[in-house]
Amino acid sequence: MSRLRSCLLTAWQRNARWLLLLRPLEFVYRGIVHARRWLYRRGLLRVSRFPVPVVVVGNITPGGTGKTAVVVALLERLRERGLRAGVVSRGYGAAAAVSRPLLVEAATDPARCGDEPLMIFLRTGAPVAVCRDRARAVAALLANADIDIVLSDDGLQHYGLARDLEVLLYDAARAFGNGRCLPAGPLREPLSRLAEVDFVLARGEHVGPGAVEYTLGELVHLHTGERRPFSAAAIGAQPYAVAGVGNPGLFLAMLRTLGLQPEPCLFPDHHPYSAADFAGLEDRAILMTEKDAVKCRSLAPPNSWYAPVEATLPAELVEAVVALACRGVDQPIQRRA
Repeated sequence: MSRLRSCLLTAWQRNARWLLLLRPLEFVYRGIVHARRWLYRRGLLRVSRFPVPVVVVGNITPGGTGKTAVVVALLERLRERGLRAGVVSRGYGAAAAVSRPLLVEAATDPARCGDEPLMIFLRTGAPVAVCRDRARAVAALLANADIDIVLSDDGLQHYGLARDLEVLLYDAARAFGNGRCLPAGPLREPLSRLAEVDFVLARGEHVGPGAVEYTLGELVHLHTGERRPFSAAAIGAQPYAVAGVGNPGLFLAMLRTLGLQPEPCLFPDHHPYSAADFAGLEDRAILMTEKDAVKCRSLAPPNSWYAPVEATLPAELVEAVVALACRGVDQPIQRRA
C-alpha cells in the first residue's frame, strides 16, 4: 500500500500522462463531493452545532501537512491568554476505527486512540476526545471538561460538524500537485475550496501572511525525560532518524539544517512499531519524531531521543482564534456547510 501511495504521489506531482485514464473516475468523485455538500447545505444531512466555537484545522490533500503542530501551537497560545481549549480527532493510526467517543488519558494505548491524539494530550494536557464521528467527540468533551473552544485536528471535509472558523494547511513544496481531484490528482476537494476557508497556511514558506515555520525544540530522552539543547554534540552527528509520518522528508531536512547527517529509518505513516523495527540500531543514538515516540517507549533502545516540533503561526490566525474563544456563545458565527 505504501508503494502504491508513493507511486501516486509522484504521478500527481509530475502530472503523468497515464492519469488521463482516471479522469472519468475523477468526474464521478467530484459529483459525489458536490452532492454531499449540497445535502448538508439544504439540511437534508444533519449538521451538529454546539454552544462553544469550533475551529477546524485541515487540508485538501493526502499526507502530512503539519496540522497537529498547528493545533498544538494554538492550544499553547490560547492557554497563554487564560483560555481553555479541547481537541477532537478521528484517531488515525488506531488499530480499529473509534466508533464511540474515547477520552484520551496518559495511560491510553495509542493503538486505541491513535498516535497524534495521545501526543497532543501528553504535550499540552488539554482534554482530547477521539471518535470517527467528530460531533460525538465534541459532545463527549463538553460533557467532561469545561472549555471555551474546540479545535478539530483534521476534519475539513467532516461537514456533519458545524464550524466557526476553518484553517486549511498545505505543503508549499508539494502544493496541490496537478490540481485535479482524486484519483486523477491529490485533491479531496476542488481548489475552489481555498476561497471558502478563513485561513490558508503554507508549510515550508518563510515569508508571507500565510507562512508557517517549523523548528525543532529541545532533545528529550525517550525513557528518562532528560532534556538537552539540540546540537550534534548532544546526540552525535549521525543518529538513526526513525520516522513513521506523512512527510518524513521534512523531518530529515530539519535535522540536516541543524548540522546532523541522519541515517533514515523510515516507515509508513501511523506505523505500528514493534521491537523488531529497532533491531541493529543499538550502536548509536536514535532520534525520532514526537508522534513516533508515544508508541515506542517500551520498544526503543536506551539511547533514544525525540524532538518536539514547534510551529510559528501568523499573528492574524492566533488573534482570530483567541477572539472567537473570548466571544464564545455570545455571538456565534453561523457558517454554511
